Amino acid sequence: MKGDRALTSLRSASTMAAVGSPQMTTRRPLAPLPTSMLLRSLMIAGISSKKYLLLPSLKILSFLSSPNRGFLLNADKNPLIHAILKKTFYEQFCAGVDALETKRCVRGLKDLGFKGIILTYARETVFDHSTNSVDVQGVESKKLAGEAEPDFCSHIEDWRVGTAETVDLIDDGDFLAVKLTGAGPLVTKAFHEGRAPPKQFMDAIREICASCKSRSIRVIIDAESQHFQKGISAAALDLMREFNREGTAVVYNTYQAYLKQTSANIAKHLEAASQDRFTLGLKLVRGAYILSDNRSLIHDTKQDTDDAYNNIATGALKKQLGEFGAEGGKAFPSVNLFLASHNKESVLNAHRLHQERMKNGLPTIPVGFGQLHGMSDAVSFTLLAEKDENQTSPDVFKCSTWGSMGECLAYLLRRAVENRDAVMRTSDEYTALKSEVWRRLRSAFRVSS
Repeated sequence: MKGDRALTSLRSASTMAAVGSPQMTTRRPLAPLPTSMLLRSLMIAGISSKKYLLLPSLKILSFLSSPNRGFLLNADKNPLIHAILKKTFYEQFCAGVDALETKRCVRGLKDLGFKGIILTYARETVFDHSTNSVDVQGVESKKLAGEAEPDFCSHIEDWRVGTAETVDLIDDGDFLAVKLTGAGPLVTKAFHEGRAPPKQFMDAIREICASCKSRSIRVIIDAESQHFQKGISAAALDLMREFNREGTAVVYNTYQAYLKQTSANIAKHLEAASQDRFTLGLKLVRGAYILSDNRSLIHDTKQDTDDAYNNIATGALKKQLGEFGAEGGKAFPSVNLFLASHNKESVLNAHRLHQERMKNGLPTIPVGFGQLHGMSDAVSFTLLAEKDENQTSPDVFKCSTWGSMGECLAYLLRRAVENRDAVMRTSDEYTALKSEVWRRLRSAFRVSS
């Protein structure tokens, strides 16, 4: 009975902490997390922060995410594998397998104080540079080479329906993130070859963007494997030209700072925005395809990636990137910035720079921030506690993915790899989670005694 009272008190302490002052949230950034989420996060962080646990987990996830597994190794069909993954990695990083689960998760995240949600339908195509092969997640294995393009493709229609359903799962003011390769082999073949994708696909994505614009939902075109990225970026530019016409970005393209050519690509897109007079939607991430991309395209060190990320973010917020905005250079075009990062220093410095420039009447641009569902909650809540003189928090969003277990496996594997490559962050995260659990336990037993 005493243990039951302690658990009840533990939950009560969590609820009271969630409605505490900004100062308390800054001192105890994980206080708003419900106890069930806190304990699951502690377990996942415990695995991620210890190589002897993480490396075998990565091998298992990589094995299960490979195509054409039989019934016994199919995460969607084997109930034991499904249950284990669902209660651990899936529920930590994904929103739900259906509309009901996803809506419940979205509402729960917003109740924690986030401005909104960035939601993605998980289906995508993953290209493995090392084996020169592709896998469409959640779809039976297909080859890129094939017959002449048909007038109607079932893969494109399935993607359109799944993406339209995703729009129905979010609210006005949220973000829809789309993986264009989820539309299947005809689309990915076109992206790889540098051709325009099929008309059926472009009609579908334009329909989705128009629907989102009517509801003030913004659309993020996700970065994907470099095997397809040139074609994806070209499609994103066309969509920005069409929909980003009123001084506000409806469509954002995603730029990966870990790629050596990212600064040059942003410069080209700034030039396009300037010439064609549209707003460039610039979502900046560090990068997530290090397992499948050609390593020679990626910065040699993590510090190089960090420097590239921070320089782009700072330059954009100062409206000075390359020859744009510099004295005697070209006028800086209309840009909306979204910084997706788990690096506390990066996001806090960017937010404070933006606030400083706003306060002093210096040129800057609109900015939002995002972290992945299930990762770096201490960073997210610390950022939310950074209130301005009007007690307004920055716009902080949580990014999540929904879909079947099979569709989400590649996403889950990337999250695990991201934790492997961020040893210091995951160790700090594990320490912070342990401290919050012990704080609640001490508080609970004091109340129950």
